[in-house]
Amino acid sequence: MRSALFLVPGLVAAIPTAQQPDFGFVSSGDKPDPNQVQITGASFSGNGCPQGSVSTSLSADQTVITFGFDKFQTYIGPGYDPTLKTKNCQLHLNLKYPGGFQFAVVESTYHGYAQLDTGVTGTFYSTYFFSQDAGATTTTQTTISGGGQWAAGQVYTKQDQVPTASYIYSPCGANGILNINNRIALTSRNNTAMGEVTDDDATVAFTHQIHLQWKACKK
Repeated sequence: MRSALFLVPGLVAAIPTAQQPDFGFVSSGDKPDPNQVQITGASFSGNGCPQGSVSTSLSADQTVITFGFDKFQTYIGPGYDPTLKTKNCQLHLNLKYPGGFQFAVVESTYHGYAQLDTGVTGTFYSTYFFSQDAGATTTTQTTISGGGQWAAGQVYTKQDQVPTASYIYSPCGANGILNINNRIALTSRNNTAMGEVTDDDATVAFTHQIHLQWKACKK
C-alpha cells in the first residue's frame, strides 16, 4: 500500500508533507509499548468493501491506522445506475492494548481520486464508536464541490479533525472494538453533470488514515 500523502494544491502551502500537523499526542511516557499494541482482527461489511477488497496496516508508532479500499467507487450522472451514487463500508477493528491505556480517534485523512463536474458534490462521512459504548459516537465530514480543478480530475487528500470536546475513548482495562462507518455520497443539481470518486491507481482506490491519541487510565 502506498502511504505517501497526496496534497491537493490548496493544502500544499498550509500543510507541507515535511511538516506533519500536531495532533496533540500525549508524551511518549503516556503511550503504551508499541509491542503491546496489535490489530487482532478486522471485519468489513457494506457495498463499498466487498470481501477481499480492504487492507489494513498500523504505523510503527501505533498512532496511525490505514485502511485501503479497492472497490470504494461512486458515480453519478446520465447513464449511471442511481444506486452507484452512494457507497458505505462499516469496519470493525479489534485492538489489543495494555489495560492501563485507552485511545481516541483525533483525525481522519482521506486519499483518493475525484472527478466532479460543476454542480456535483461529493461528501465523506465517518462515524466512530466502540462496541462497549455504542451510544457515544463522533462523526467527521468533509465535502468536495465540483468544477474548477475537480472537473478535470484530481488526486486528493482531505483531512477532518475531531474537536477535542468530541473525543470518545476506548474502554480502560479491556480490549476495544472500534467501529467505523464510512459513507461516500454524490449529489447533483445539474441533471447532465457527471461525477465520480473512484480509482486513479490500480493499487488503492481510496485510503482512510485514522490518527489515534493515547492516554493513561486514571488510577
